[in-house]
Amino acid sequence: MKKIILSISASLLFISCNSTKEVTYKQQSKTPFVWESANVYFLLIDRFKNGNAANDKIINRTKPTGKLRGFEGGDIRGVIQKLDEGYFTDLGINAIWMTPVVEQIHGSVDEGTGNTYGFHGYWTKDWTAIDPSYGTRADLKELVDKAHSKGIRIILDAVINHTGPVTELDPVFPSDWVRTSPKCTYNSYDTFINCTLVENLPDVLTESNKEVSLPPMLVEKWKKEGRYEQEVAELDAFFKKTGYPRAPRYYIMKWLADYIADFGIDGYRADTVKHTYEDVWKDFETVCQSTFEEYKKNNPAKVLDDNKFFTVGEVYGYNISGKKFYDFGDKKVDYFINGFSSLINFDFRNEAKMNYEDLFSKYNSILQNDLKGYSVMNYVSSHDDGYPFDKQREKIFEAGTKLLLTPGISQVYYGDETSRPLDIPGTQGDATLRSFMNWEEFEFNKTTYKIHEHYKKLGQFRANHPAIGAGIHKQISSTPYVFSRTFVKNNYKDEVVVGLDLPSGKKEINVGTIFANGTKVKDAYSGKTAIVENKKVSIDTNYNIVLLEKM
Repeated sequence: MKKIILSISASLLFISCNSTKEVTYKQQSKTPFVWESANVYFLLIDRFKNGNAANDKIINRTKPTGKLRGFEGGDIRGVIQKLDEGYFTDLGINAIWMTPVVEQIHGSVDEGTGNTYGFHGYWTKDWTAIDPSYGTRADLKELVDKAHSKGIRIILDAVINHTGPVTELDPVFPSDWVRTSPKCTYNSYDTFINCTLVENLPDVLTESNKEVSLPPMLVEKWKKEGRYEQEVAELDAFFKKTGYPRAPRYYIMKWLADYIADFGIDGYRADTVKHTYEDVWKDFETVCQSTFEEYKKNNPAKVLDDNKFFTVGEVYGYNISGKKFYDFGDKKVDYFINGFSSLINFDFRNEAKMNYEDLFSKYNSILQNDLKGYSVMNYVSSHDDGYPFDKQREKIFEAGTKLLLTPGISQVYYGDETSRPLDIPGTQGDATLRSFMNWEEFEFNKTTYKIHEHYKKLGQFRANHPAIGAGIHKQISSTPYVFSRTFVKNNYKDEVVVGLDLPSGKKEINVGTIFANGTKVKDAYSGKTAIVENKKVSIDTNYNIVLLEKM
């Protein structure tokens, strides 16, 4: 029998093992951050918190709109305030994804539901500027720095596929930059790409390698703002360094990479991925990774760890059952080898209807095999999915449990943790999913408080244990339902045991081979402790969930 050396602080524990290789596992004082197990909080900047009322009408976007289709006042300063309060830390959030910060069109569009403004961030006017309604460059810098000081990463949203709609205040980009027809028919690979998503949403010619000049409206704007020469000089340097042609997509990639170079953001969620050729995203990843490495080299004191730049793609309709591919019908595309370390999993909100073990074991099987080295981002609700897992918020505790304990990346949509309503009377389309955060309910709604506590306990456990999202899942017993998760990377090892649907009061948990007899463990949900005896833990709590970790 050979020996594995387990290093715990300064002491050594010898465990017999059949392996002939000597391995050292180190119980680190600080839990390593693992993107494959991240707990991501997704928020619409305009709908989260109004931290600076002075910028609410800084741009004249004051026409009457359809319900929840205008700017509501949320801004970057509001996110900073919640960071300062410890709101995200309390929830175990270790990454915040925000909708695009770039300047939006100034005009409105009548979509048949009343006027709509670009409050959501996906109607770009100028990629190089932060929308004044969201805040300033100083605000974004403060946000990133403060988030990093708390171990929280920042993900921004990248839109390369299209500009904002054309309005009386926002002229169309030149014809060598965008197409305005035909409208996509979604019948084949080609009819997802060489077309416009909807009427009056100019489609960037992302497939073109033709060298083009800057759009006149940007030239005029930058000259008025006194930064034309600087922007041109930076573009000259970028194209000289990379050798890319001055084609539309590469201009946009440079502008988006500036948020890495200037602020040190940690990742991008890419919008409308399947509506461009996949090589666009491969190049975008290359530009982002290169810029991220250069940022870390130039700012060694701000480097959090050795993780690469994170990219997650919105391939609308992709689900984990497709494993590495999205099927257009006439073509299958592997986006994981074309720019993305993760994809949004659009079917989790359906698969969350499965029982715990079927759900967990399915995701474990795929992530530990076909998608090994990659991941998926799961959600129960989002900003543009009209069929969330629990639209009426009737299964809020189950939704939180499944989201935060399923293998993969968890995406908490703002208000999941407070039961923010997703069905607002008088709204049409996706506006109903985008109400303002229900902060006021903390003051009087007991259900809001309880679900928030549930998300806090599960979220902190997840953040403290990368085994939850990135580890190997194994059922220990079916009745009561108990499972383990084990994660090993380099010299770090993390192991936990979880019990669900347990009886209230005294309960006995089989810990299998995870914790040795005599080990002191803590239930992270109730805060109670116990000693492992005969491979079991006896614990008395008022909850039907137990989250066991070694003390």
